[in-house]
Amino acid sequence: MKPGIGIRRALWSAIIFLAFVGSAVAVRRMAHLLPILVSGYQPPSLASNPVAAQFTALDDLFAHYPVLTLVHIVPGLLFMILGPLQFSSTIRARHLRWHRLSGRIFIICSVIIGLSALVMSFAMPAIGGFNQAAATTLFASFFLIALCKAFWHIRRREIALHREWMIRAFSVGLAVATIRPIIGIFFATRRFSGLTPHEFFGVAFWIGFVLHLLAAEAWIHATQPQHQAAPFPL
Repeated sequence: MKPGIGIRRALWSAIIFLAFVGSAVAVRRMAHLLPILVSGYQPPSLASNPVAAQFTALDDLFAHYPVLTLVHIVPGLLFMILGPLQFSSTIRARHLRWHRLSGRIFIICSVIIGLSALVMSFAMPAIGGFNQAAATTLFASFFLIALCKAFWHIRRREIALHREWMIRAFSVGLAVATIRPIIGIFFATRRFSGLTPHEFFGVAFWIGFVLHLLAAEAWIHATQPQHQAAPFPL
């Protein structure tokens, strides 16, 4: 049974919300790192509040790698903005040339995101240690494979297969926005769980990525086109 209009609206609402969260995270990080890139690194002032001190320490980790982090998040901002538009059937039908042009920009940004995520997994210390690094390495690799498959199929005019792999790639990329509230839940409940950021960051990454991949596969299965060349909805 095909998803009804209510489910589709709920999905679009979730996508727009997560894209907004991802964009806000990217803008906040850029605002923090650009002055460091211009003026150089300055050690942060110590916060008296333990919670604020933990968030300051997290920001300081990226402050030691401003160039690499910006290479990752600037295209990430474009990913969050262009991604939902790529799946709009209205835009695709009325502005096909723009859809193709923005799609190329989206693919280029996505490849930069995936490659820089792999570099960050090995070049930067992970807050969640090996568990987080393993999650980002695995899903960044899958993200890049999905992009390559999507590009290969669209070059061969295999629209349905292109759609499937683009959904997988976008869903995995969008998972970074879902990971933020999951981390927030762990922070909010750490008084009861006793878990530290080193212990729960990796778990949060696995939960976010796996949930998004499962959601992508479920949506692909539920909206499978009847014909290879049929227009595809999100």
